Amino acid sequence: MDHRRHGTNRSAGRSDGLITPHLHAVGTAVPDHDIHAAFLGWARSQIPNPREARLFDRMAARSGIGHRWTVLPVREDGGSPIGPGGFYGEAVLPGTAARMAIYAEQAPVLALEAIGALAERVPLDGITHLIVASCTGFVAPGIDQIVARRLGLAPSVERLLIGFMGCYAAIAALRNARHIVRSEPTARVLVVCVELPTLHMQADETLEPLLGQLQFGDGAAAALVAAEPVGLALGRPFATTLPDSHGLIRWDITDTGFVMHLSGEVPGRIAAGLADPDFARAVTGGVPAEGVDGWAVHAGGRSILDAVQGALHLSPDALDASRRVLAANGNMSSATLMFVLSEMLERTVDRGVAIAFGPGLAAEGFSFASAR
Repeated sequence: MDHRRHGTNRSAGRSDGLITPHLHAVGTAVPDHDIHAAFLGWARSQIPNPREARLFDRMAARSGIGHRWTVLPVREDGGSPIGPGGFYGEAVLPGTAARMAIYAEQAPVLALEAIGALAERVPLDGITHLIVASCTGFVAPGIDQIVARRLGLAPSVERLLIGFMGCYAAIAALRNARHIVRSEPTARVLVVCVELPTLHMQADETLEPLLGQLQFGDGAAAALVAAEPVGLALGRPFATTLPDSHGLIRWDITDTGFVMHLSGEVPGRIAAGLADPDFARAVTGGVPAEGVDGWAVHAGGRSILDAVQGALHLSPDALDASRRVLAANGNMSSATLMFVLSEMLERTVDRGVAIAFGPGLAAEGFSFASAR
């Protein structure tokens, strides 16, 4: 297969003599209400076919997810927002306007919690650029402006808002931060990913949409990227797409929120693609899998992690960081990879690869290594 149809296939090394940007630290935050168990009970009750309901139970038990967190308020009696008196308590679920009102209020709050966690790890003085990624809501002025104002950042701080890219938006955000630091060596770039997928729950009687919904939880992460050799050195980015796959992952904006379409074919298509050496090289930025000692793979779901691990013949513990993030939080869209990178900062990595899959079906990533 001709690798050129997949996208870039650049070397993971550095040969241009330019400065190497570094990911200094990551701060993370999740809301305090766990919605996972309540959702499972609600979703099972939606399925009229007893056989499919039992299958849902088995799939949920095998999902590798123990907790998912939501910004949605609990009921007056302290119960879950799924149920009478809760946000999702009526027969007709809330419209997009109601969901976006909560996004406008809660997304900045969660983003600032993540930034606060980051500030406990590294000083955040002298920020020159702010990059915010979010695909689960819209508001104007944007989340970037709201965050900048509440942080008291100077009006001269350059802002970039990355919207609606999906799970690989963290790659796009960090890639842009890397480009900025390489062109402006004194830059200090604050990168924030904040996602509230639980605002988009949808009633459905069919198995695939409900299984897709049970993956997602709310979360935020913040990182500092600068030139000083601290944390993780960010290598060259890469990007590719899987041919004839554009409909496998999709967001549709409707009158009742954003409807996620996550095809059950995705893990199999990823595994089949990675079986092709040219596609595998494109997905890993040309870094041989056997030489990688740090895998930061977006925790999109257990079956996706299994597909990557099996297709690349990785060791049984190679994706443990991703599996821990999935178990503790579910899939938080763009924020998820940042949670995994936070774990990578706690170890020494000689050659690492970060990968995220999302709408397209696209794979994007970059190489990384512990600072020298």
